[in-house]
Amino acid sequence: MESSRIRLAADVGGTFTDVAALDETTGELRLGKTLTTPARLVTGVENGVRKAGAGFSGARLFLHGTTVAINTILERTGAPCALLTTQGFRDIYEIGRVNRPESYNLFFRRHQPLIERDLRYEIRERMDAQGKVLIELDEDQVRAAVADAVRKGVEAMAILFLHSYRNPAHEQCVKAIIEQSHPDLFVTASHELSQEYREFERTSTAAANAYIGPRVRRYLGEIGDHLDAAGFDGDFLIVQSTGGLFGVEEAQSACIRMLESGPAAGVIGTKALCDRIGLKNAIAFDMGGTTAKAGVIHGGDVLMTGSALIGGYATGLPVQIPMIDIQEVGTGGGSIARADMGALHVGPESAGAQPGPVCYGLGGAEPTITDANLILGRLGADRFLGGEIKLDAEGARRALEARVAAPLGLDLTAAADGILRIATTKMSHMVRWVTTERGLDAGDFTLVAYGGAGPLHAAMVARELRIAKVVVPRAPGHFSAYGMLVAELRRDFVKTWFTPLAEASFAAMENIYAEMERRGREAVRRSDVAVAGVAVERAADMRYVGPRAAMRREASARCRPNPCNPGTTSVLLTHADACRRLLAPSPGYHAVTTGAEVCADVPAVWTLATTLLWSPMR
Repeated sequence: MESSRIRLAADVGGTFTDVAALDETTGELRLGKTLTTPARLVTGVENGVRKAGAGFSGARLFLHGTTVAINTILERTGAPCALLTTQGFRDIYEIGRVNRPESYNLFFRRHQPLIERDLRYEIRERMDAQGKVLIELDEDQVRAAVADAVRKGVEAMAILFLHSYRNPAHEQCVKAIIEQSHPDLFVTASHELSQEYREFERTSTAAANAYIGPRVRRYLGEIGDHLDAAGFDGDFLIVQSTGGLFGVEEAQSACIRMLESGPAAGVIGTKALCDRIGLKNAIAFDMGGTTAKAGVIHGGDVLMTGSALIGGYATGLPVQIPMIDIQEVGTGGGSIARADMGALHVGPESAGAQPGPVCYGLGGAEPTITDANLILGRLGADRFLGGEIKLDAEGARRALEARVAAPLGLDLTAAADGILRIATTKMSHMVRWVTTERGLDAGDFTLVAYGGAGPLHAAMVARELRIAKVVVPRAPGHFSAYGMLVAELRRDFVKTWFTPLAEASFAAMENIYAEMERRGREAVRRSDVAVAGVAVERAADMRYVGPRAAMRREASARCRPNPCNPGTTSVLLTHADACRRLLAPSPGYHAVTTGAEVCADVPAVWTLATTLLWSPMR
């Protein structure tokens, strides 16, 4: 392949690393797949590039998606970090929303903060909700708190001050103080990540970014050093959770935007496929070696969200950033099956790449979903990974018999079938989370199945959900890497705006949008990537007032206004009506209003969003 026109894409998963190399001149696509190398992830990427018949030297673009950010949170392997927050508010991170998902569970445990209480420091300062300074920042107290945190061994600092989304001056000042006195610390301020209200969610987002920051920065730095040593002088871009791309320098500071890096690329690939074959509604079903993921294409658009709970609803921690609405469950090909207290359990623990499933012959001892598929004849022992790995069927049988079948009194076939049935049920629930829970009927969608194990289980999941059509793309095991090749650079800007609909002015709205677009175009200009064109999308999240105020997340809908027409409230009313129609599938959230009631039933809180998309020069 002529290297000067090559795009390289690498998707590093928990079990396999997938690489796609596209020759932009001829359109030739070459693929490489190899086991992930947990001890040094870049080694797996290098092996995959070599197997794809390409090289780093002279390639024009290197696109990368990884699960390192989200795994750092889920595995609790991040850096020790501290939080600086407004006096009187250090416990907001622990109190949260006071929700009780399991009301009758006497052993229920709440979320565990990533930052311990004794590393959460209160600082004298205060802004009001309009951004006016009520109490000046105590800089001496900041320096004392930072010095104490450093003595305790922290590697990162998160800054969250009340109402900084309206006026970030105090956060900016504190960040400058820390960077001047301790340049080696990873420092993040909440206003850089989220300019929406909700202090708990902003606190959690800033804390999560600080927690994963040092590890992600080191990881990306290692890859950058390897690329330099290999003679790569092109653009190194990272996949965001929105499915867009951004530069590695920005990724090393806004690490939290990489949470769903790899899975998001798969959804973007699904949208590209749907556009090509004329599908409007599709479920992106990605089953790899460690987890299964699902996202939705509805009406030709990828369904997005402004926040997510990392670690599940019961004990998860919120992050408040734009991202593709993706749900995942711990049922991948390497998910371990076990007998516990007379019952069969599957996942979420995974054998990963090392030691892997028993049948890989790499030292694994616990039976997995892959082993069950092999025993049932659903995998060819001599054709796995193109014949590179010869599967050990006898070893899989011995492990399943000893660990599952014998303890449960089942024959081998019944035990293997039970593993697949449980996995199918869990994955079907996951698909329902992104469809039925959103007021959508999964039966109205086409299931697009990819990932190394996705097509193998797609028919079973589709039958469970009564989905009539399944689409399997070419080279499904590399589909997320393909999605990176068709992704665009993207920046999302969000701003909370408190105003009743009847008092809303398009002139004021236009000023907010214009400022966000200005920031976005500055980001484009700062980018080193040659740009083919820029597209701007505007959106507005609206929230009902009154009794629906507590249901903001469920009752919010996103609609894209036409270019602003200053002074006309009728257009706003049209958008509000559009939002009501979008909410109609969700029981209890649809309001029919009259002119007299409009102020009570339409939004009083707006979240205005601007998205800039631009494509690398081809």
